[in-house]
Amino acid sequence: MALHVSNGDATDLPGTGLASEVLYWRDSLHEGPVPPVGAEELRRVRAAFLAGERVDDRAEGDDMFAERDSILAANRDGDYVLWFEADLYDQLQIIQILARLGELGVPAGRITLICIGEYPGIARFGGLGELTAAQLRELPSTNAPVRLTPAAIELATAAWAAFRAPAPDGLAAVAASRSGELRFLGEAFDRLGREYPSTRDGLSLTERRILAAVAGGATVAGTAFVRAADRETRPYLGDTWAFAMMDRMAHAPDPLLHAESAKVDRETSLRLTETGARVLAGTADHVTLNGIDRWIGGVHLRGRHVPWRWNDATETITPA
Repeated sequence: MALHVSNGDATDLPGTGLASEVLYWRDSLHEGPVPPVGAEELRRVRAAFLAGERVDDRAEGDDMFAERDSILAANRDGDYVLWFEADLYDQLQIIQILARLGELGVPAGRITLICIGEYPGIARFGGLGELTAAQLRELPSTNAPVRLTPAAIELATAAWAAFRAPAPDGLAAVAASRSGELRFLGEAFDRLGREYPSTRDGLSLTERRILAAVAGGATVAGTAFVRAADRETRPYLGDTWAFAMMDRMAHAPDPLLHAESAKVDRETSLRLTETGARVLAGTADHVTLNGIDRWIGGVHLRGRHVPWRWNDATETITPA
């Protein structure tokens, strides 16, 4: 019997009749600390971060993560079918799951990955949650399913280690990888690298797109989020995380945004400050002015002088 694993319950796997047991993998690994610690400590770190950020009405706690990991391990003698998407959110979950299955000694041939980045008739495919149960039921009979090989497990394990390392030295190799099985992984890691502060202005790509949206006439946070999201090749950031990013820029020591409310939400009116305009123009540096305190996987960027920056000229993370 196969354990079916998906990124969230918006995907109607139970309605397909294909899955007698479904495990939903809930964690926004592209935000907050993901250090190279043991499984128990990682559960504690992630639960504490998510509870502190209050990103969801569900209190995603240590017990939930422990139960999730226990269910994954309990099926080690069976098959696994992983239902995921092409975006960074899902790709990080895939490598976490595959690295763990590798540790459990699950043979690669017992793992099937169904991972799609497009669907016929949907111009901007956002994810499996957009498909009906009938459409999902058809995917196993298309070329979407891939039976994994040991090489895929090795790549996922290496990518998971590179993501959690305290320095970003291994990210470029994953971004440059080309795998017929993990075909979206390189693209996702390239997007991950662009969240490092740029050598040009100290902004991450997401921050720059938000500021550009406001400068272009998005006067409320909800509109700024939609316009920034529309520029992404793949779905990247949920609205709650985006509003938290806007809030940080609005309440920085030298604010880049002026917000009409104490905490940014969908209806908050926004405008660019003079500093925000200078940073967006590349004549001032956000990190130099305001500092940074952000985790990207296992890397903790902190202070006004960070050791790594994203270089747009070379499209790589380089020493600052």
